[in-house]
Amino acid sequence: MILKLLTHVSRVLVGLLFIYSGFVKLVDPIGSQFKFEEYFSESVLNIEFLIPFALPFSILLIVAELALGVMLLVGYKPKLTVWSLFGLNLIFLFLTWYSYTYNKVTDCGCFGDAIKLTPKETFYKNIIFMVFIIILIIGLKHVKSVISSKFALITSMASIVISLLIVNHVLNHLPIIDFRAYSVGTDIADGMEYKGDGEIPPIHDFMIETDDGDQLEPMLAKEKAMLVIMYNFEKTEQKGIAAVANVTKEAKNKGYEVYVLTASYIEDLEAIQKEYNLPYSFGFCDETALKTAIRANPGIITVEKGIIVGKWNWTDADDVVLK
Repeated sequence: MILKLLTHVSRVLVGLLFIYSGFVKLVDPIGSQFKFEEYFSESVLNIEFLIPFALPFSILLIVAELALGVMLLVGYKPKLTVWSLFGLNLIFLFLTWYSYTYNKVTDCGCFGDAIKLTPKETFYKNIIFMVFIIILIIGLKHVKSVISSKFALITSMASIVISLLIVNHVLNHLPIIDFRAYSVGTDIADGMEYKGDGEIPPIHDFMIETDDGDQLEPMLAKEKAMLVIMYNFEKTEQKGIAAVANVTKEAKNKGYEVYVLTASYIEDLEAIQKEYNLPYSFGFCDETALKTAIRANPGIITVEKGIIVGKWNWTDADDVVLK
């Protein structure tokens, strides 16, 4: 009786945790891609040959995490589900142990940008949930389908299909929920302010460095400004440059001050500026800050008196709202 109760409690807790953890990453899979690229880098696990596969690996892991949570709750293929959860949590346990022990990747991204945990907190969280998963393994006979096996099958398959549809939408546009510090409605200046609690402000390393110095403060004072983000020109979608060029010309005609931010060498972009007759000059900014600001390359952000009022992927350049 006690084992059965513990199994049911563990089933609900583990299922809900994996669904939540999967969902907050599902709405922003590129964030997980960046995180795995960091893990694969030379300074961390030194398996750089896996970096090109960071995005598909992230998608696979995210969809598996959410789907397994659903499968556990509805009771679809209990043995496969529970042992898969055990294996998945082993991966998380290793990554968070490594981060905690060697002070690498100080934010593992286990809950995306929705909840920030230290490596130590995340490591112990995974240990606790491993205990719950072991209880599920011991009490596997008590994990049964709810309602019917057919319902469990349909629900599980639906979770996978819906997850993939969401991923496809997000990759072609922007995250459907923005948990980051640069979400629409954010006052950039306020986000950069130190509050006196010793914490680093959510917006930091953000700048518009030009030959004339940092233009961030002048930008924040503008009535209307547009930020075009091309964080790494080698990875910038070439089709996106033309799309962005069209909307920035329209923005200039409507009185917007246009700033292009990149972490690439400015000199490398001068040819592009001439080719597309772009009506602006380039400014340098930290690559991580730009990746955090918008999950698009190129991407468009509109700002009014320092407040972010709109964000678009280049694929949605025709939908940019200009006042």
